[in-house]
Amino acid sequence: MTWIVFDYGGVLSLPQPESDAEAMARVVGADPAEFGRGYWAHRLEFDRGSLTPHAYWAAVLGRPATQSEVARLVAMDVASWAYPDRGTVTLLDELLDAGRDVALLSNAPVCVGDGLDQLPWIAAIGHRFYSGRMGLVKPDREIYDELARGLGADPAEIVFIDDRPENVEGAERAGMTGVRFTGAADLRAALPLAAP
Repeated sequence: MTWIVFDYGGVLSLPQPESDAEAMARVVGADPAEFGRGYWAHRLEFDRGSLTPHAYWAAVLGRPATQSEVARLVAMDVASWAYPDRGTVTLLDELLDAGRDVALLSNAPVCVGDGLDQLPWIAAIGHRFYSGRMGLVKPDREIYDELARGLGADPAEIVFIDDRPENVEGAERAGMTGVRFTGAADLRAALPLAAP
């Protein structure tokens, strides 16, 4: 049995649009450039579950965030990552229709994972692993080991697809087959070789 495991952002979804990030900054009266720096500077710890939504957004803004601001930012954040890569989602649908074993492993905080689970193309994946729920992040070895345990699979039975080289390399160090995502057409060509 071979498991095909997809990353989310930049693979199943398009990258976050700059216009969406700027819109988040505007609704809380923040400078977009400063907001963007804060957003990414603290993101991995948010993904790991080390920061609550309130703590994360306060760190991004450099000031306390109100309950309504946090709720608005969480909703906008989820929406900014909800643009499907149509080519990859079509391939995903074909794999699911063919009865292939498919899973998701994404660096995402709990609140974002909860939002993504509502998307129809994500809800169709039976096994979904989010870093915030696991307390682990890619590319650390432990998250891949936990993924294999969660699937009940040997790492050698897992093909992991991600757009970030460091995450692909992390999967390979854990004994998985790593595939660097560069586009749906290339992935379609690579998968029959990686996961016959």
